[in-house]
Amino acid sequence: MVFISGAALALVLAGEVKAAPTVSFDLVFIGDSITAGAGVQDRNTQAAPVIATQVLQKRLGNATAIYMSNQGKSGYTTVNFLPGGASFSSVEAAANDLETAHPGELIFSIMLGTNDSANSGPKGSPVSADDYSKNLEQIIDKLMADYPGGKFVIHHPIWYSPNAHNGNPLKHTGADYEGDSAANRLKSYFPAIDSVVENYAATHPNQVYLGDTQAYGYFAGHQTEFKPENGQKGIFYLHPNTTGAQSLGGFWAVALAQKLNP
Repeated sequence: MVFISGAALALVLAGEVKAAPTVSFDLVFIGDSITAGAGVQDRNTQAAPVIATQVLQKRLGNATAIYMSNQGKSGYTTVNFLPGGASFSSVEAAANDLETAHPGELIFSIMLGTNDSANSGPKGSPVSADDYSKNLEQIIDKLMADYPGGKFVIHHPIWYSPNAHNGNPLKHTGADYEGDSAANRLKSYFPAIDSVVENYAATHPNQVYLGDTQAYGYFAGHQTEFKPENGQKGIFYLHPNTTGAQSLGGFWAVALAQKLNP
């Protein structure tokens, strides 16, 4: 859990009086290893959710207090986060902790799909676009039932290199993202996400939003912002490095800022 209060600290040290924030937001980031920060050195300070929170704090100003919990889990798919499982329970526990400590507007920021799109390895993969949509809806429906005032922002997943294949081939471990099938599957989630958002707009107005759609194209053209990883088919790119996490966090912050109403 992170509270970004650098500006407030500066005012205190300067001997100035700062008015208490009038609006609070509690952000729960749901995702896989990219959200968790697998490609950075210090996940507590450099992961994309931390960066997004910092950028949001600067954009929204001192009248707004922003708290966050990073619920990114390495190797996880929409299947892992389905209601009834341990990961879903962790998400709800994080939301409860934030809301108890800092009552405010609850926002779930979701980016899943990388592991769903794998040819093999992660739980449930490969996940079809139809099942991906159904899984997202199950996750959101349950969270919406448990947190009626919550909002949901769903981001498109980001690009990875077509030779991505990690793990140990001798032990039959890891995830296979190789070739056009995985890449096309990942891209099939984009209209699936858009459709999910459109459906909720009709049934639950102003509660489920489309998040970032720009990061996929950006990372496809900025491979230097990935951590180079040794795979079964050579060096591959899957996890943003520190610079990449800053970029991704910035994309998320822009999308989230458009949905928040302080």
